[in-house]
Amino acid sequence: MSSDDPVPYFDIAPDNALEALGAPVDTASIAAIAGACRKGRDDLAARGLNEQGQKTLRRFSTWEITKYLIPVAPAHFRRVLRQNPDLPQGLTETEGGAKWFTLDEVLRLRAHFASEGSKSRDYLPYRPKGLPAKIVAVANFKGGVGKTSTGAHLAMSAALDGYKVLVLDLDSQGSMTSIFGGQVNDEWGTVFPVLARHYGEHLRRENQGRLDRGEAPLPLDDTVAQAMEMRVQDVVQKTHWPNIDLLGAQLDLYWAEFQVPVWRMQARSWKLWDALSERLAADGVLDAYDLVVLDTPPALGYLTINALAAADILLVPTGASFLEFESTGRFFDMLHATFASIEDAENTAARALGRAGLAFEWDAVRAVVTRFDSGQQAEFAALMQACLGTALSPYRQDFTALIGQAGEQVAGIYEADYRDFNRETYARGRSAFDATYAGFKRLLIGAWRRDELAAQEENAHGKAQAS
Repeated sequence: MSSDDPVPYFDIAPDNALEALGAPVDTASIAAIAGACRKGRDDLAARGLNEQGQKTLRRFSTWEITKYLIPVAPAHFRRVLRQNPDLPQGLTETEGGAKWFTLDEVLRLRAHFASEGSKSRDYLPYRPKGLPAKIVAVANFKGGVGKTSTGAHLAMSAALDGYKVLVLDLDSQGSMTSIFGGQVNDEWGTVFPVLARHYGEHLRRENQGRLDRGEAPLPLDDTVAQAMEMRVQDVVQKTHWPNIDLLGAQLDLYWAEFQVPVWRMQARSWKLWDALSERLAADGVLDAYDLVVLDTPPALGYLTINALAAADILLVPTGASFLEFESTGRFFDMLHATFASIEDAENTAARALGRAGLAFEWDAVRAVVTRFDSGQQAEFAALMQACLGTALSPYRQDFTALIGQAGEQVAGIYEADYRDFNRETYARGRSAFDATYAGFKRLLIGAWRRDELAAQEENAHGKAQAS
């Protein structure tokens, strides 16, 4: 639009506006719009599916493996393959061309280098023995800040690094589930029965106390009774990534936001915020995985509260603009108000009973700038850094062509083939997410190391007392 063009909102003729308006929209029309969206979504999701209607993960070249996945020189990598014909040898698409490996094969190769390679190099990622998985929640009020994208790429980064990951989708929109090709039919394939079982177990203990006091037990409805037979593993599904599993979501999960407060009203002593973390621990999930990634709804509802209470590390994606920064500040306000009020209520009762109090604690909390435009937002991002200090990660996720194409393909950037771009464009596009993961991995390793030292100190103290 040039400066000589007429202003578009002047001289709108009422009759022309009426003609363009169309008929009033009824519920059937809304259903048609939803159906069109559903068809478009299915068509887009099908782009990444094979002939069997399933997602597959591409292969990785020798260049990628030696640059990003296993810290060895390409010549040494090829020499090890020649010397060990039992190791995966990869596939070549042309005579004498580059070799390409599945991620399963990469994991086997990494294990070989860890057992046979240089002891001065860390071929396997750090994970202290005997300690549980770490849980990271990715949360914010505001939609469109890259929350799901950040969580998905953290999961993929960790998987490429050699960690075993569980992705848990708590958002009834199910975007994370779509990225990983999950299929969820109803709420019984989501986290809902996990929460229901936690409530049911509390109700059984509560009813035993009521019976002991001669009081009538509270009813255990059919929904809760059905959930009592289920474990977390019953709703976990495999993905096209060999070391990423998924607990998916779909629209019916939103029902939990209405059902959880009903349960809470029936049993006021039920600590609903502990439901997710305690069930993950009880069912052995925190021993079976290295990392659990929680994708939350863009609201501080009961599902988000469970995620935030379960999390060891909290990441808060935000854009570098005033409105997004303001929204993020409100999120932290509400986060404090919610968990402080839970602490106050619980500790009032604890003091009256002479019990230990409740104190929520996270290993680390970081805001992360996403969808960053360095040409337009550098000054504001610097202002945010000055305000938040170490609470804001210094690594910013630039928006690049690689990220844009991955979004169109309902995939992550690590699933994109660099041959669709070129090596330089690919390396530049993934560098922002690599840096984000590096910052997160420092938090992860630091938190595990702190736990490891605390466990060693406690063990030494116990031995000293015993002697």
